[in-house]
Amino acid sequence: MNDTGKPRPVVLGPRSTAVLVLVGAVGVAGFGWPFLAPPSSAVNAHAQDAPWLFAGLLVLLVAVVAATISESGLGPKAVAMLGVLAAAGAALRPLGAGTAGLEPMFFLMVLSGRVLGPGFGFVLGSVTMFASALLTGGVGPWMPFQMLAMGWFTMGAGLLPGAERLRGRAELLLLSAYGFLAAVAYGTVMNLAGWPFMGELASNIAFVPDAPLATNLARFVTYCLATSLGWDLGRAVLTVVLTITLGSTVLKALRRATRRAAFESQVTFDAPGA
Repeated sequence: MNDTGKPRPVVLGPRSTAVLVLVGAVGVAGFGWPFLAPPSSAVNAHAQDAPWLFAGLLVLLVAVVAATISESGLGPKAVAMLGVLAAAGAALRPLGAGTAGLEPMFFLMVLSGRVLGPGFGFVLGSVTMFASALLTGGVGPWMPFQMLAMGWFTMGAGLLPGAERLRGRAELLLLSAYGFLAAVAYGTVMNLAGWPFMGELASNIAFVPDAPLATNLARFVTYCLATSLGWDLGRAVLTVVLTITLGSTVLKALRRATRRAAFESQVTFDAPGA
């Protein structure tokens, strides 16, 4: 019996890809509606209901994604690795929570997405954030937004070029650059989950439903600079430091585990006497 013996990412079929695109489209609408909906839109009149409606919808869509990917490639070994990595990520998150945005789980998500591919990465990011919320008591209407944002974050690492050829320092530099930019982007995207609902708490930077797009964009940028940039930079810098110092070891361990699990490997049987 022979197989390729190479670590391969979990491959997505057409149906899984279509569902991921659907979830992504709903996510873009859920996060970006303050900029996508015109001032006269009925969406703005029901803005306070959006988190709850989107929360229920997103949980259902993530469940569909997980089920579809399972049908098209996640066997028992892949599910076991998903559980181990999600548990590790959930355990890492509280270590720096509340301290300048230092969250060590992000570097693990970058490396896992890199080795195991975008589809596995999306599910891993979502499941890790869900497990983390249960572990830390952070369950609320913001949780589906966190799950989707972390799914995108981890999936992006799996879409980086050179997965088969790039190794060594060049790969670590690529992952570090991605980790820095994506960590800041994660914080920026998550700001959209709460910024439209500030009301009059901060009138100069709050969302104004009937204001022009440029005005709300300027307010949002100011909001990010004033409230979350320090946390986002702390998360980004820690991700880079951990990737540079521990990335080589973790990547080797993940690739070794993937090779032994033989995800998606093509098994062939030699003919008798061959």
